[in-house]
Amino acid sequence: MSDIRNVLVPEGLEGERVDAAVARLFGLSRTRAAELATEGKVEIDGAGVAKSTRVTTGAHIEIVLPSLAPGPTLEVVAEPVPGMRIIHDDDDIVVVDKPVGVAAHPSVGWTGPTVLGGLKAAGYRITTSGASERQGIVSRLDVGTSGLMVVCKSEYGYSVLKRAFKQRTVDKTYHALVQGLPDPHVGTIDAPIGRHPSGEYKFAVMDSGKHAITHYELIEAFRHASLLDVTLETGRTHQIRVHMAALRHPCVGDPVYGADPSLARKLGLERQWLHAMGLGFIHPGSGEYVRFESTYPQDLQQALDRLAELS
Repeated sequence: MSDIRNVLVPEGLEGERVDAAVARLFGLSRTRAAELATEGKVEIDGAGVAKSTRVTTGAHIEIVLPSLAPGPTLEVVAEPVPGMRIIHDDDDIVVVDKPVGVAAHPSVGWTGPTVLGGLKAAGYRITTSGASERQGIVSRLDVGTSGLMVVCKSEYGYSVLKRAFKQRTVDKTYHALVQGLPDPHVGTIDAPIGRHPSGEYKFAVMDSGKHAITHYELIEAFRHASLLDVTLETGRTHQIRVHMAALRHPCVGDPVYGADPSLARKLGLERQWLHAMGLGFIHPGSGEYVRFESTYPQDLQQALDRLAELS
């Protein structure tokens, strides 16, 4: 008895090897995924592939899983998301202020709330453009990162903004609290990012990675940490976290990338201090430039207040 599964490659797996991508998409070990590819049971866009073949966003993966029960269904479940605010809403887009602990859309292994589920529960109709579990999504934030996201309601809005993000014409501004004091106080990090050799859901600066550029500027220096204004030219997974860690100034509260857990405890932080503050782009409907701003959520503001007291 065989189970044939089909899925489109999400943006986050662009450039990954087939064995790594299949392992993550279908909940398999990487060794088992490699075996299936070697056995000819993995196809991309209708053609057999080797385990080392690199996948591309939007490609269609078909896999035969012998004697395996069906895996989880990636379905958008309507579920209210406490604390998620609607910043802007029109015929083409809805801009949300995402709380921490919320994913952009359903994914393998994630059982918590999602932005799409919250919008569905609130009665929003999102475009059918994109893979079924992430329709309308043109960019994402990590579960542990709060702040602004735009979701598309119209097909036209989706196509225009998808292209804008790909062409890097969207202005994305973050505030990050990092350990120590970066020198210089204003700088640019131009360093490629790839998946960490450990194989875990972690990334690193590496020669074989994808082009990534981050600009930062000091807002305020404290005794133990610095508040930065950060803008992105590219949108790699964990980009700010990886780049700041590479400078040896990891985001406060981010032990995955080397932050000091004792400082996070002093500040009452249970996640990385990173917030998507601003989002600007040409509106797909009006053709005018629009800009949206956020404010710090309670946990980040309290951490700043405690930091100021320690300083």
